[in-house]
Amino acid sequence: MAGNRKTIGILTGGGDCPGINAVIRAVAKAAMNDHNWRIVGFRDGYAGLVMRESVVLTNQSVSNILSVGGTILGTSNKADPLKWAEWLDGKLTFFDKSKDVLAYCDELELSALVCVGGDGTLSIANRLLDKGLPVVGIPKTIDNDLSGTDITFGHDSAVATAVDAIDKLHTTAQSHHRVMVVEVMGRYAGWLALCSGLAGGGDIILIPEIPYDIEKVCRTVVDRAGRGKLFSIVVVAEGAEPIGGEKVVQQMIADSPDPIRLGGIGKIVGNKIEQMTGVETRVTILGHVQRGGSPTAFDRILATKYGVGAVELIEKKQFGQMVCLRGNDIQSVPIAEAVGKLKLVPTDSELMATARSVGTEFGDS
Repeated sequence: MAGNRKTIGILTGGGDCPGINAVIRAVAKAAMNDHNWRIVGFRDGYAGLVMRESVVLTNQSVSNILSVGGTILGTSNKADPLKWAEWLDGKLTFFDKSKDVLAYCDELELSALVCVGGDGTLSIANRLLDKGLPVVGIPKTIDNDLSGTDITFGHDSAVATAVDAIDKLHTTAQSHHRVMVVEVMGRYAGWLALCSGLAGGGDIILIPEIPYDIEKVCRTVVDRAGRGKLFSIVVVAEGAEPIGGEKVVQQMIADSPDPIRLGGIGKIVGNKIEQMTGVETRVTILGHVQRGGSPTAFDRILATKYGVGAVELIEKKQFGQMVCLRGNDIQSVPIAEAVGKLKLVPTDSELMATARSVGTEFGDS
């Protein structure tokens, strides 16, 4: 038992990304070093709360994980204690396990729970807050689509991974006079495609916020060839869709709170380009490569700031808040506000204007 020491918990939910371990390390070290608190980590996101699987974190257990990708606690993008999925007699059935979760937290004498994740994870955290669990949120998603913060940790690392791939594809595209289509993640928000495409010199960038006209995309490829540019780089967000069309769904996961899995738009765009222009086209789907590997220096620092900021919120008993970045300052915002709506790419933003100024095509002009 914790005795007179305050105990706080931490879990990491949703998809993994670089920087999660840096957050775990920062929360644990700030809690132990600054306050002598006990910290408990839950296995596999909210599943650990339901299945009662936890581990006490120590300075030793969080040592040497700053640069390591993934999460030492494990994660899940299916587990939702308020809509817990179980197969009974061949039928998928959902249960509300929130009372069991609250009872487990009482047994552990938790003073607060730090929830690290994106829109889905933090939406669940907000519902647990309404049921009386003191929670603090930390924004994590490579899509950078959480409102309330200028940037989420993990995004910069995913952009760096995508740019590295685009750089490599540039040379083979130029050598073979091909169109290279690169599909990156980004279901509803195009931040990852826009930033990696701009940094990687993408000639055409297709994002969910701007439905594209495939004829205009192909015209750009042909116009470039006419100017002696015998190759093109096309960066496509997985959630991009043609004018009047729909997103490409790869599969449905029945026991997931968010069952839709996108993927395949890159192949559709690539096939259309080759058919309509006659230019040899190849497609690369980066997929989960974007989630892996070591975090960039930027994400290591940001994640560390977020972790320390979360502990400070707990110390001040400011529950129901999510740490965020505003300019250069770590601040906080109500979790409910952060998950109220997705942060999409403003089509009139400076970043978009910059991309257009250097000749980037978005399939709409």
